[in-house]
Amino acid sequence: MEKTHLKAGIFGGTFNPVHIGHLALANYLCEYEDLDEVWFLVTPQNPFKKDIRLLDDRIRLEMVKTAIDGYPRFRASDFEFSLPRPSYTVDTLRNLSDTYPEREFILIIGADNWEKFSLWKSPEEILRKHRILVYPRSGYSLHIPDAMSKQVKAVQTPLLEISSTFIRKSIAEGKDIRYFVHPAVYRIILEKRLYQVNNE
Repeated sequence: MEKTHLKAGIFGGTFNPVHIGHLALANYLCEYEDLDEVWFLVTPQNPFKKDIRLLDDRIRLEMVKTAIDGYPRFRASDFEFSLPRPSYTVDTLRNLSDTYPEREFILIIGADNWEKFSLWKSPEEILRKHRILVYPRSGYSLHIPDAMSKQVKAVQTPLLEISSTFIRKSIAEGKDIRYFVHPAVYRIILEKRLYQVNNE
């Protein structure tokens, strides 16, 4: 009989590309924060990053699927691909909860996003309906008001300062950064000539 009310962490991002920092963070949260699974929710467009050129949605999804293969508690999701754009977290969570009522969806965000959480669309609804796990980011303070302590938790995950921007820039410069991404993802990047100067 399938276990009901699975605790599913929602880890959203453009994953352009997914890297070992993403994977290590999600791995830690699964093993140390009582999550049954973590969904890598590949977003087609971030409202705060409208000017960033993204790889095709399906290529980014393919890289995530490849990176998480073999760890049963990870899941790659294209759920936002069919939602109106830009994708707002409150709308995504509402649709996820309607579609998968057997799951409790817990939002995973960094301290950088927590700092501007009040600027998000309908932050009160998110806090009312979902728990939030906030992980540290270098250069950002992480304070959770006492009034929110039941819904929001600061998690002391390992601090791996790797960014997708760094990886894209390094590849464009011809650097070999194979150990910053999953080996199978690195093969995809090389085979498809992704992020190279003339093919961003």
